[in-house]
Amino acid sequence: MTCIVCGGPQIAGLTGWHAKCLGCRYESAALTPAINVLSIAPIDEAQREAGLKALRVENFNTIVGYAKQHVSANKPRLLDVGSAHGWFLEAARGQFDVLGVEPDAEVGGRAAARGLPVRSGYFPDAVGRDERFDAIVFNDVIEHIPDIHRALAACHAHLNDGGILILNLPNSRGFFYRMSKVLARVGWRGPFERMWQKDMPSPHVHYFDPRNLRELVLKQGFTMAKTAELPALRAEGLMERLRCVGKAAPVSLYLQYIAIRCAIPVLSIFPSDIIVSIFKKKAAS
Repeated sequence: MTCIVCGGPQIAGLTGWHAKCLGCRYESAALTPAINVLSIAPIDEAQREAGLKALRVENFNTIVGYAKQHVSANKPRLLDVGSAHGWFLEAARGQFDVLGVEPDAEVGGRAAARGLPVRSGYFPDAVGRDERFDAIVFNDVIEHIPDIHRALAACHAHLNDGGILILNLPNSRGFFYRMSKVLARVGWRGPFERMWQKDMPSPHVHYFDPRNLRELVLKQGFTMAKTAELPALRAEGLMERLRCVGKAAPVSLYLQYIAIRCAIPVLSIFPSDIIVSIFKKKAAS
């Protein structure tokens, strides 16, 4: 296989579905999304909310602040790709004219029922050809999209000149992801599969770090505006978060819970498992 970032060869990784590039350290997975497929076990959304919402909303408020720093339009329009429960739309709508696009019909329908502007479908097909935005945001979404080049090209086409692209995503240099790889090498693959969201309706198919992500996006007509780390977890809701992702056996689940709780006090000295990178569309010459 050829690396989508640097064009170099990819080699076999830690499992039959995992591959990596030795040149730029990009990693990929041959996992297939199955959103809206009834045969795939649904996620317990109530449990997911208990485990994730507080942290996500905290991070989303930070991202909205970053967005305001880099958007100069008077009435900026923002597109949230993969808007899910609408938490980011709620955080941003006081500062932006917001629109969400969500492919999961049930999750998107619940957000729309709360009065949020959510269209059902996939980006970019759910967006009108002539629609333009001042900011396009992917919160834990871009790593799930198989044809990432098409998605980035569409972002460039739908942004106004000087508009921004915000990518909030997992970091392959993060503490927990790197630890999951160590455990996989000694035979415990559960945490590694959990990091890739294997066997879930929308697994990860890419893993980036700040450097190779920047290399990929800058080739699409963007400049780098900002990169930062965000908190990856908190003790509150941790067990619910572990339960809603994957199908770990009870013993494995509790071992992971104990290990993560013990690691939380020292996480600040390691790279975070979440990065946010902001890119600006180059003005037309």
